[in-house]
Amino acid sequence: MKGILFTVCVLLLPFSSSALADSYVRYAFQNHVKYGLVKGDSIQPLKGSIFDDNIPDGEVVNRSQVKILLPTVPEKVFAVGMNFASHISSDYDSPPPLFLKLPSSLIATGESIVFPNDASNVHFEGELVLVIGKELKGASEADASDAIFGVLAGNDLTERNWQGQDLQWMRAKASDGFGPISGEIVTGVDYNNVVLTTRLNGEIVQQESTKNMIHKPAKVVSYLSHYFTLKPGDLVFMGTPGRTKALRKGDVVSVAIEGVGKVENKVE
Repeated sequence: MKGILFTVCVLLLPFSSSALADSYVRYAFQNHVKYGLVKGDSIQPLKGSIFDDNIPDGEVVNRSQVKILLPTVPEKVFAVGMNFASHISSDYDSPPPLFLKLPSSLIATGESIVFPNDASNVHFEGELVLVIGKELKGASEADASDAIFGVLAGNDLTERNWQGQDLQWMRAKASDGFGPISGEIVTGVDYNNVVLTTRLNGEIVQQESTKNMIHKPAKVVSYLSHYFTLKPGDLVFMGTPGRTKALRKGDVVSVAIEGVGKVENKVE
């Protein structure tokens, strides 16, 4: 009997959360902007927003026919600092250290990173990015977890010199182009335990599991919701692990997250 039970468990293992994963893109096609469900090289157009009912709308299109856009148009972009002991540690029992990025800092994978003229010490910071899927205010951690629609890979570019000069890290974290994000919103992955890998010109420079985050996504989103009304499409950068270093013209930096995707950009 024990052997039979063990066999059943093994058969069930492949049907984990990754098997339930879906990917969504926001794209332009024939002068229209739509959301779509990714099916290999094809996209099934959806009616309205992915944060509402995912109702098919029209014929499937080939990915090569469309222009992939930023996956969301957020009202707010939040970020967590000091969330990995391997980078800079914060107190687990304290509120998460937070700051703001601007929606205008976001760029898509494949776009060029262009520094402001006086930026001389811009570092990569590979991060998991949460996508909020419903309006949320004053939420418990359980409700906050339910409000996380999906995740992206992101790069929280940071000008270290300005970080010590700006009152609110405004230029340092939120200049134009300082928020590259991947193109597909992925649902159904265990974002609390996936491996994040940052490469600089092909060489691994950061690699760590999100299980080592000090402040977990549900805690962060719940905390934010007590001060801000979170809206569908809002983003939360979840902090970077390990060491970082300055980027130079011509560098190619990529952030890949297991089961989620990759954002890759070249410094121009």
